[in-house]
Amino acid sequence: MESGTVQVGGGASTPSRPSPFADDGRTRHRVTALLLEHGPQTATELAGRLGVSPTAVRRHLDALVATGRVEERHAPGTPRGRGRPARLFHLTDAGRSAFPHAYDDLALTALRFVAAQGGPDAVRAVAEAQLAGLEQRCSAAVEAVPGPPVDRAQALAGALTAEGYAASASAISGGGQLCQHHCPVAHVAAEFPQLCEAETAVIGRLVGTHVQRLATIAHGDGVCTTHIPGPVRRASGGDHTRAGNRTGPARPVPDERAAHRLQAGARTAPSTSSTPTNDRERTPA
Repeated sequence: MESGTVQVGGGASTPSRPSPFADDGRTRHRVTALLLEHGPQTATELAGRLGVSPTAVRRHLDALVATGRVEERHAPGTPRGRGRPARLFHLTDAGRSAFPHAYDDLALTALRFVAAQGGPDAVRAVAEAQLAGLEQRCSAAVEAVPGPPVDRAQALAGALTAEGYAASASAISGGGQLCQHHCPVAHVAAEFPQLCEAETAVIGRLVGTHVQRLATIAHGDGVCTTHIPGPVRRASGGDHTRAGNRTGPARPVPDERAAHRLQAGARTAPSTSSTPTNDRERTPA
């Protein structure tokens, strides 16, 4: 059977039809491409360029407006008398983001130039400056949680998700983990690990303790994973942090101290007799 046909009943073939959802997707992509190429337009202008009716193009425009990719505004300078005022459809930032960008190439070119001029420390300074805004935006959410670092990590995960990192936090034995399922700069960080290092430092400052990066998307892992140390629970039931889990040198028990004194006395005052005696066992002459 040839491709593009569907077998029906007793062997008759009918041409396969593309999904209407696929058709809608292609048409809406053409609408956004026209708005990108020609700027804001009316539904009538778009219908003329697409070769469809204004009613048909309005259906697609309504769907694009609902998803935030297109917005409708009054055309400037149009009279507001009788009749419906002219309205123009504009492509939003979200609509523009659906088209290819060269941001990664631009960032790599810029950081390579910085590295050539100032070395790794200059790249680190750029990374820290770029993350300063993220740290400031997330600090308000984290400061509202007065608990231990593991609790603050939960609040930080929500703030990072709002920034596009798709983050989550969970408690594990000995602390917690902060996972970021998306990295906006993964391709750049693969060449410049200073970005990951600066981000790890930001996470540590926000949760209030030293943290350790276990995995990163930039190095081929599926998720950026950060370990957040927490209290270590002993068998006795007390909570002790790793930093405070220290003990002093062992001291001898009282019987051992007495034994040490006896040994010291024996060395300083040796007996004149080679045979030990016991006064209680002596008998009168």
